[in-house]
Amino acid sequence: MGKADFLSPKAISNRIKSKGLQKLRWYCQMCQKQCRDENGFKCHCMSESHQRQLLLASENPIKFMDFFSQEFKNDFLELLRRRFGTKRVHNNIVYNEYISNREHIHMNSTQWETLTDFTKWLGKEGYCKVDETPKGWYLQYIDRDPETIRRQEELEKKKKQDLDDEERSAKFIEEQVRRGREGKDEEEPVYTELKRESEEEKVAFNLSKGACSSAAGPSKTSSSLGPSVLQAAASVKRKESGHASETKEKKKKSALEEIIEIEEKKKSVRTDNWLQPDIVVKVITNQLGEKYYKKKGVVKRVQDKYAAVVKMIDSGDKLKLDQSHLETVIPALGKQVLVLNGAHRETLAILDSIDEKNFSARLILDSGPLKGKTIDGIPYEDFSKLA
Repeated sequence: MGKADFLSPKAISNRIKSKGLQKLRWYCQMCQKQCRDENGFKCHCMSESHQRQLLLASENPIKFMDFFSQEFKNDFLELLRRRFGTKRVHNNIVYNEYISNREHIHMNSTQWETLTDFTKWLGKEGYCKVDETPKGWYLQYIDRDPETIRRQEELEKKKKQDLDDEERSAKFIEEQVRRGREGKDEEEPVYTELKRESEEEKVAFNLSKGACSSAAGPSKTSSSLGPSVLQAAASVKRKESGHASETKEKKKKSALEEIIEIEEKKKSVRTDNWLQPDIVVKVITNQLGEKYYKKKGVVKRVQDKYAAVVKMIDSGDKLKLDQSHLETVIPALGKQVLVLNGAHRETLAILDSIDEKNFSARLILDSGPLKGKTIDGIPYEDFSKLA
């Protein structure tokens, strides 16, 4: 019986079956033939062509294995370079894309038993940068193409040249500014506020004689009034300059200026470090494990302003932690706290109430000259519970 017609259902079915990937157990790497089932693979192994290939391979098996290993390595690296470039990618993603080609070299015919061994070999030989993570092995291709290296060198050279041009232009501008300042020894003019002493006072301007040269009358009047107007303007200017300093001193500060001044005073009192001995703190970093995460401890001593030796309350262990890994602890109402920052730093106080909406609290000072004074709006991070 002859073969089925090209457009017959059986021929179409055979082409569809042979299109995708088949089971690896029915693939012969020596003959590069994929069988669809066990019976087909058995018939292939008994064929004369397969037996001839086995005899050739038995003469020098290392030669064939090296050939397949080289082909597998070249195809894998070519896919990695073309598809992912120098990006860091999981090795299994690259391998799945590689084996999607029906004519690929199978790994069981190479010198590497697993994908992990092949990944380690790539890193050892310097083809890729490899690193192991809890999610598996990752690859990053190292591009040693001469054209790519030349292009990178040109980019670095151009970047350096641009920086040199910018530095040269900056130095030229600085030199011009310096020369301008050296050549200009005159004092800068002082500008004063334009202010009238009274509403009845008039401001007069003296026009030049050339502007009214066509008419004799106006020129005479301007010449006669010129000196008197100049004297009046000079007297007004002297009065304004004399009263300018007095008005500046007497001028009251606006509400906005007072608020700005108060805020600046508060900022000048605040500091970056807030750690103090004998306060209760909470560990907020999970780098030490679940044993210490969100656990409380007592600060035994402070080192270099920003580090502290903390004794854990539950386990009694002593840890050296940075203040960025700690946070303050808010006690119950009526308990004693220590103010850690602001104008009342290192002052004992009593927790009166808590404003959860604004993340602040009201404290009653319990020591110092202002003992008994109530302070509102103290942020949570500015006080902590005492041990």
